[in-house]
Amino acid sequence: MKTYTHLLAVPEACAALGGISRSHLYVLMSEGELSSIKIGRRRFIPSDALTEWIERQGETR
Repeated sequence: MKTYTHLLAVPEACAALGGISRSHLYVLMSEGELSSIKIGRRRFIPSDALTEWIERQGETR
């Protein structure tokens, strides 16, 4: 079982990614590019997942 040190709500994750839109963040999640977890009706993005996604973006350029 993986433990997460910090979970970001959708608005916080959008801000951490430079102010991308909520809809773009949901596209990243639905395409499997960014992992998330659901607690109740809310969706959270682990800070580790944001870091991994950012690192992958640097590798593809």
